[in-house]
Amino acid sequence: MNSVQKLRWGILGSANIAIGSVIPGLQQSELNEVTAIASRDLDKAQQTADKLGIEKAYGSYEAILEDDSIDAVYIPLPNHLHREWTIRAAQAGKHILCEKPLALTEKEALEMVEACADAGVHLAEAFMYRHHPRYDQIREIIASGEIGEIRGIHSTFSFNNSGSSGNVRFRKEWGGGALYDIGCYSISAARLLLGQEPKAVTVIGMFSPEHDQVDMMASGLLEFDNHVGVTFDSSMWAAFRNTLEVLGSDGIIEVPSAYIARTDSSSNFYVTAGGERREVEVQQVNHYALQGDDMARAVLQGKELRFAPSDAAANMKVLEACLRSAEERTRITL
Repeated sequence: MNSVQKLRWGILGSANIAIGSVIPGLQQSELNEVTAIASRDLDKAQQTADKLGIEKAYGSYEAILEDDSIDAVYIPLPNHLHREWTIRAAQAGKHILCEKPLALTEKEALEMVEACADAGVHLAEAFMYRHHPRYDQIREIIASGEIGEIRGIHSTFSFNNSGSSGNVRFRKEWGGGALYDIGCYSISAARLLLGQEPKAVTVIGMFSPEHDQVDMMASGLLEFDNHVGVTFDSSMWAAFRNTLEVLGSDGIIEVPSAYIARTDSSSNFYVTAGGERREVEVQQVNHYALQGDDMARAVLQGKELRFAPSDAAANMKVLEACLRSAEERTRITL
């Protein structure tokens, strides 16, 4: 029996998200294998490789790009490095999964999309939550009309890591702050569920002198067509929450753990309609594995990515406007 062809990955850096979630997800997937990891500290790369059973360790990111046996790279580097290393990876002929947010600005994102198109490589933004089957279920329920017309969406994502010293999220020039780290999920989910782009945004932010003046808390309103408002809050200095609520004219969809779906706990959500509330059972899957398999099918089987790179640029446009709104304390039209 022939073995299944797999997409061979190199990892640029040893960020926590890579070690704890993305690499294990790729290793558990059907069509991927992680063959190399790079760090600017070779010892650190080797230790990570030994821990995770990765064949090769490199002491530079360039070495990953020069390895002809690697098909694709995952970039979990700080936000300000996404553009540089995505373009360099594209020029080296590697397909790219880049951690969210894709860039620091819409202009950077468009440059990245263009560079990948010119190089003939695939580019995907690492919003793993979208690959979980429950979001297909949620979209189907909305499309069915069971909860009526959508009147609004509310999304939250918060945690308190304000005491974490040396955290890259607290470096303003590096694209730190709550909006870019977790507010981007709420924006992405709203665009996904509504199938359209907002017309204006208004955000109030709490900028902390203790944390290089990044937004440690941001609360916002996204204005969509049909008088639909999407409210959200994101924070790195508040109690933990991670929820999504879709309010319809005749019902409600509640997702208690909207963006985190662990394989060892329930990812179920709830629908209230016709005076009754029911729990919708969801298959327990690794959405990081599904994200990797989506890229593998695009590369190995010629299928389209579920989410085009242009979507990442569109999300970046809204995200950039949200940060500007918070900084200028004004409503921004798009």
